[in-house]
Amino acid sequence: MLHVDLDQFLAAVEVLRRPELAGQPVIVGGRGDPTERAVVSTASYEAREYGVRSGMPLRIAVRKCPHAVLLPVDRPVYEAASDQVMATLREVPGATVQVLGWDEAFLGLRTEDPEAVARDIQAAVLASTGLHCSVGIGDTTVRAKIATDLGKPRGRFRLTAETWLEVLGARPTTAVWGIGTRVAARLAALGVHTVTDLAGTSVERLQQEFGPRMGVHYAALGRGLGEGVVDDTPWVARAHGHETTYQRDLTTRAEVIAALAVLAGDVVADLRREARPCRRVHLKVRFAPFFTTVRSRKLPEPTYDAEVLASTALDLLDRLEDDRPIRLLGVRGEMVPPPGGY
Repeated sequence: MLHVDLDQFLAAVEVLRRPELAGQPVIVGGRGDPTERAVVSTASYEAREYGVRSGMPLRIAVRKCPHAVLLPVDRPVYEAASDQVMATLREVPGATVQVLGWDEAFLGLRTEDPEAVARDIQAAVLASTGLHCSVGIGDTTVRAKIATDLGKPRGRFRLTAETWLEVLGARPTTAVWGIGTRVAARLAALGVHTVTDLAGTSVERLQQEFGPRMGVHYAALGRGLGEGVVDDTPWVARAHGHETTYQRDLTTRAEVIAALAVLAGDVVADLRREARPCRRVHLKVRFAPFFTTVRSRKLPEPTYDAEVLASTALDLLDRLEDDRPIRLLGVRGEMVPPPGGY
């Protein structure tokens, strides 16, 4: 199978719109204003050389790269570009396409020469969209996904069961797709620092640390195991949510109530479009300076009532008994399953 990932997608789309930006450090995030609370969505490779990374606050990104061009996020333009890319991928003969997001997808197909197919895909995407991509080749979704990162930018890389430890064995566990810094820290406490360490750790030991299900999951990741078949079944949302980072901290109860009402109303609008009511409310809150927590509650009965969602979220917040200023609020409505389930 193949994994296709567009290189510096948002920044690349912006450069297509503004060719004069080619070769310059470009940062896309928020409304493009570093004085506001917003984070980097994508940075061009030129900006990354200065240490700018996705998820970094814009104000810090500007300190690292003061001469960067800052641009606001323009979702409709990126969605249109993504649709064009995915349409191109679906034209690959015999390919099953599983879309993962705006800028990446798995392709399942039978071929004796996946490298040649990967080259053809790169050429086709460039010809149809003007965008460059990298392609990973693997015998599982995990290996294909990681191979893409090893081939970036504009490259190709192949990773299989035979080459897994040769390529990744000495790398830290965070090199594996699905293992972040928090899990890596817990693994390190067990004496597991590298991919080789993880591959050699027993399932039983990992289950003692992470539980019966996740222990098996991380053991499999350490060996590069994953899905061996690409699934193009249309994705069905389980929930819809909205969150806002406020430019000024919320400090009064009236402000919080008003903010939750707006968020709940936006969520219900999404749920109505899905024609599936909310059965569980999730609250996300980030207190100043940067402490984030999430809580949820199942509702007595499914509903489209925004007031019920807002009041439930408020009660979840009250139960935290934390009166610090709030810089972010989020409300998510988990829907009843569709007919026939997921």
